[in-house]
Amino acid sequence: MNAIIRMQGWSHSKFGKLDDLSLEGLVEQVTEDAITNAGLDPHQIDEVFVSHYNHGLSEQGFPASLPISAVPQLRNKPATHVENACASGSAAVHQAARSIQAGEAKSVLVIGVEKMTDVSHDTVRHALIAASHVPTEGQGQASFAGLFAQMAQAYFEKYGDHSEALARIAAKNHSYGSQNPLAHMQRDLGFDFCFNTSEKNPVVAAPLKRTDCSMVSDGAAALVLTDGSFSGGQMADIRLRSKSHVSEMLPLQGRDITKLEGCSRAWKQALQRGGVELDDLDFIETHDCFTIAELLQYEAMGLAEEGRGADVLKEGDSSLGGRMPTNLSGGLKSKGHPIGATGVSMHIMAARQLAGDACGVSLDNARLGGVFNMGGAGVANYCSILERLS
Repeated sequence: MNAIIRMQGWSHSKFGKLDDLSLEGLVEQVTEDAITNAGLDPHQIDEVFVSHYNHGLSEQGFPASLPISAVPQLRNKPATHVENACASGSAAVHQAARSIQAGEAKSVLVIGVEKMTDVSHDTVRHALIAASHVPTEGQGQASFAGLFAQMAQAYFEKYGDHSEALARIAAKNHSYGSQNPLAHMQRDLGFDFCFNTSEKNPVVAAPLKRTDCSMVSDGAAALVLTDGSFSGGQMADIRLRSKSHVSEMLPLQGRDITKLEGCSRAWKQALQRGGVELDDLDFIETHDCFTIAELLQYEAMGLAEEGRGADVLKEGDSSLGGRMPTNLSGGLKSKGHPIGATGVSMHIMAARQLAGDACGVSLDNARLGGVFNMGGAGVANYCSILERLS
C-alpha cells in the first residue's frame, strides 16, 4: 500500500442484548464519538461507509444515511451501505482505505451495526442461511451451525475426533472475553464446561455444542480512517499496513471443506503486500464464528500443517505468551457477533491492542497485528495487517 492509511479514532458500543437501543440509536451512539475521538470536526469527514447485513433482521433496509441523524454536518457527504455477509465490516474498512488510496477522500468514517435480538430465533436462522448457497444448502431448517458442523464432521473423519481442541478454543476465548467490558458474555466458562455436553451446553449440530457457536448480538462500532495529514486523535500512530480480499466459490459442493483455501490465500497476499512474515505478528483477531472455524484458520494461516491445528492449542501457541496470541478480545465467541459490526470491531480491537489501550487482555509493546474476517462458509475472506508506527 503506497498511501498511509491511519486509524485515527474509534467508538464501540457494548455488544449483547441491547433492548433499549434501536438500530438507529446504535448508529447514533458511535458516530459522533468516533469523529470526536479522531480529533476531527464533522465537516472534515469526506465520506461515510455503513456496514449492515440485515436480510430481515431489521425493518430498516437502507441505513447509509442514518449517521446524519446523529451528526447533521454529515449531510451531503457521500454515504454508502456495504454488505458482504459476516465480513461486511471489513469490506467497509477496505472500501474506506481504497477511497483514501485513490485520492477521493482524506478522512472516511466507517460504521458497522446490527440489531439481531429483536426478532425470533427462526428469523435469525433464516437471515443468516441466506449467506449460504441457498439452493443446495439453505433449504428447510438449514442453519449455519449445520454447515460448520458438516465441516467439523469432515475434518474429524479425516484427522480424528478433535472435540477437545474445539473446547479449548471456546474456553480460551471465553477466558479472554471475561476481561473485556464490551463483550456480550463476560464469563470464564472453563474447559470442562465447554468440553462436556450438558443441559446448559447441549449439542446444537453434532459435533458442535452451544459453546462452539457465536452468539446472536446487537452492537455498533465506528472507525475513522485518514490519510495521515491530520494530527491528534485517540489512537497512537496506527496504520493499515496491508490488506487483501479473496473470494471463494459459494457452494460447499466441489470444495475441500476440511480446509479454508480462501483464508490461506488472503493471509499470503496480506503478508506479502505488507512485506512481513506470519511470525512477525504479535497477535491476531480471527473470525471464530464457530470453534471449528478458528481451528481451520490456524492451519490456513500457517500456524500448523493441515490436520495439526490442535497442536497450536496443545503447545499454547494461540494463548497469551504463546507464538500467536489469538482473539485476546474474546473473539466472536465471547465478545459477540452482530454481523455488520463484527469486522469494524475486530479492527478496533486490534488497533487498541497496538495503541496500548487494549480492551481487556493486554500485550506489552505489540507492534504488528493481524485481522481475519470471513463471510459465509469461508467465501468472503478479508485480511488486514495493522502496524504501530510510534
